[in-house]
Amino acid sequence: MANQLDELNPEVREEGLDTNVIAKKLPAEVGIGSTIFEIALWLCFILPGLIFLFMKINAKKHFDQLQQKIQRNASQIDNYLEQRVVVLQNCARLLDKAIDLDKSTFENIAKYRSGNTDDADAARNEIGGQLDSISRDINIAVENYPDLQAHREIADAMQQNMYLQREITAARELYNDTINEWNRDIFAWPTKMIVAAKNGYTTRIPFAASQEIKVQAKGVFF
Repeated sequence: MANQLDELNPEVREEGLDTNVIAKKLPAEVGIGSTIFEIALWLCFILPGLIFLFMKINAKKHFDQLQQKIQRNASQIDNYLEQRVVVLQNCARLLDKAIDLDKSTFENIAKYRSGNTDDADAARNEIGGQLDSISRDINIAVENYPDLQAHREIADAMQQNMYLQREITAARELYNDTINEWNRDIFAWPTKMIVAAKNGYTTRIPFAASQEIKVQAKGVFF
C-alpha cells in the first residue's frame, strides 16, 4: 500500500496556510446501535450488564473529575490575568499617561470567575486580548520616552508583565491539554460516549489567539 503522505512528492502550498480555532461545540451523540448493545448485555448475560453499569458509573465520575480539573486550570489563567491587570494598571499610573484600564475589564473577570457567563472561554480570551493591547500601548509609551526606561519601578513593572505573560501562556497550554482530553474522551465508544451523550456533553473550545495578536505576529520586529 502506498504512503498516504509522501514527503518526497509533497503537495506544496506556496502561499502558506493560516489556521484558526473553530468556535463550534460538537455534541456527543449515540445511535440506536448503542442502545441495542446495552440491551443485549442485559438480555444475554446479567454479569456483563452489571460490569458495564459499573463502567458507566466510573465514566461519569471521570467526567466530573475532569470538569473540576478544567475549572482549576481556567482559574489559574484567571489568577494570572488578574495579576496582570494590576501590574498594567500600576504601569499606567507610573507613566502618568491616559492609558485607562476599562472598568468592564474587571467586571468581566469577576463575571467569568464566578461562572455567570454562557461562554467563559470566549470571555477569557477577550480579556486576554484586551490586556495584550494595553500592554502594547504601554510599551509604545515607554519607547517614546527613553528616559522612562531607566525608571526602576517602571522597569520592574514591565518585567513583571513579561513574566505574567509567560505564565499565562504556560497555563493556557495546560488548559488546552485538559480540554483535549475532554474532547477525546466524550467520543470514546462505548462507555464514555454513551455517558457523555446521556448527559448532553459537548466538545469544549480551546484557547484561541485574538486576530490582533495574529496580525502582530506577522510583523517585522527587528
